[in-house]
Amino acid sequence: MAPKAKPKPAAVPAVSVEDLFTTLNRHIQRSEFDQAVKVADQVLSVAPGDEDAIRCKIVSLIKADNIDDALSTIVALSKKFPFDFDFFKAYCLYRQNKLDDALETLKSLEKDSATMLLESQILSRQGNMNAAVDVYQKLQKSKIALLEINLVAGLVSAGRATEVQGTLDSMRVKATSSFELAYNTACALIEMNKYSDAEQLLLSARRIGQESLMEDNFPDDEIEIELAPIAVQLAYVQQLLGNKQEAITSYTDLIKRNVPDELSNAVAINNIIALKGPKDISDGLRKLDRLIQKNSEDQSFQLVPGLELKLSPKQKEAIYINRMLLLLHSNKIDQARELADALPQMFPTSVTPVLLQASVFVKENKAGKAEEILSKYAEKFPEKSKIVLLARAQIAASAGHPQIASESLSKIPDIQHMPATVATLVSLKERSGDIDGASAVLDSAITYWSNAMTEESQLTVIMQEAAAFKVKHGKKEEALKLFEKLVKSHNNIEAIVGLIETAAYTDVEKAETYEKKLKPLPGLTSVDVDSLEKTSGAKYVENGPHVNVEVSESKSKEKVKRKRKRKPKYPKGFDPANPGPPPDPERWLPKRERSSYRPKRKDKRAAAQIRGSQGAVAKEAGNSGNMKSTSQPSNAKGSSSNASQPKPSSKSSRKKSRN
Repeated sequence: MAPKAKPKPAAVPAVSVEDLFTTLNRHIQRSEFDQAVKVADQVLSVAPGDEDAIRCKIVSLIKADNIDDALSTIVALSKKFPFDFDFFKAYCLYRQNKLDDALETLKSLEKDSATMLLESQILSRQGNMNAAVDVYQKLQKSKIALLEINLVAGLVSAGRATEVQGTLDSMRVKATSSFELAYNTACALIEMNKYSDAEQLLLSARRIGQESLMEDNFPDDEIEIELAPIAVQLAYVQQLLGNKQEAITSYTDLIKRNVPDELSNAVAINNIIALKGPKDISDGLRKLDRLIQKNSEDQSFQLVPGLELKLSPKQKEAIYINRMLLLLHSNKIDQARELADALPQMFPTSVTPVLLQASVFVKENKAGKAEEILSKYAEKFPEKSKIVLLARAQIAASAGHPQIASESLSKIPDIQHMPATVATLVSLKERSGDIDGASAVLDSAITYWSNAMTEESQLTVIMQEAAAFKVKHGKKEEALKLFEKLVKSHNNIEAIVGLIETAAYTDVEKAETYEKKLKPLPGLTSVDVDSLEKTSGAKYVENGPHVNVEVSESKSKEKVKRKRKRKPKYPKGFDPANPGPPPDPERWLPKRERSSYRPKRKDKRAAAQIRGSQGAVAKEAGNSGNMKSTSQPSNAKGSSSNASQPKPSSKSSRKKSRN
């Protein structure tokens, strides 16, 4: 038989492009972006050059977080069709954290509200907050929804928190109009150290957020995710208010709940580590290691992908700094050095990495290298040199290098004449033996404060200390001039006394002249010089009480107070007339440590029975035992005559026989 012919399959009716677009729109409305991509591909299979289908595919890929596929699609289709997808390309580059390439792509586009908004987001992620704020302010006329939220966030990040309230007033927007805006405004209050007001506004933000999200039918888990930043910020405010235990409890509760908000979890972990300090170092390192990844190829460090793109540069730096400090506290020097070497490339505009590098050298007892690296950084970046030079001065002073420490402080002009700096410089130069240099520092400070037009002049304090320093080091002529200036300007008793004491070495007549200006002590009638020299002296007190004092040999002696005799208390039943023998002075010592202790003697008769080597004795004892057991007669009478047992020779052996 001939084989039967197979029936031909029925032809699938072609779906029209209109129906495909209807299906595509339905998937997009339902946020089914993976399905939308598939339908868009079906449209492109029928109409390969349809611009709307291409745009729907690219947007759906972006919405589905398939950024790499979206970018590759843009690059591939841009070569085939003359469509402008540069905005989508810039957004994909922004999502990939290729910020410079994203900005370069935006330059070719027209400045409309969408491109300006994307530009501000890129600038914010780069840390250029002032430029981002400028773009936001230009967009105010565009009436973009919720623009004020980003604008306030940009002002806070740019360090311009004081402008927030004025900006809200100019935009005629209340801080409580949304929970996001209330949160950002509370952050501005925190920057202005208004912690109580910030706490109240954060509580309002949490309440507004719960109400608005419940009205929008958000599930409970998503509401918790949306409000997680507010919970972390409330804990941070408690930390700033000094309620450390409450802050630790809030941070710990958030971490234990493991809310699927990586940003809030990272901030909570970082803050609780900063709050605990060097306590529980291993737990802190374990938590931070979950946030930081190390590239095995180039040995670089980066945060986990979800954090690398969301955290600001300042927040990233704080996480790395805390890990570095924990490594130093735990003496893991190799790991600390590895991280310290990587930080300057990660945060090139920050001064903290070089300070951490110096800390590693100090931990390794290499203070010289720490001083060298800080000196080079201060020369390379003079605008950031203040904190670096202060750190170098501290390290040098601790390492016993006073000359380097004084040199570092001398390079900071704006604190050069402050009393604390002057005192430190004088002390350091004095330790290094540079007395003339210390004197020059004091003279320079006196000149500065003499010409300073400020109400809080420190001239009197510095002149007093300078005069005392010059007296100490034998420069009495210079000290005398300073004391004379102090007497003319203030005429206080301490200056007059200092002048008299100093002039007594160089100009006795001048000392006597100023001695006459001292007021006599009230009530002092006669002075016995010999007895006065034996006392510690008297100090003048202005407007003090008038006391009639007459120093004499007879009245200067104080009567010795007699101690009252009390009868001793004896134990109950003790007769003091017949106390009996005195107690043993060694009664508190153990018996073996007392002088009367005598150890017990060993039984010599038992030792005398042992003859020969140890093996022979054991063998004889075994044979005698066997003999007794084999030759023992059956009657009791034979037993008593032939095998009589020796009697015990001591009390201890008798006790053993009883047992």
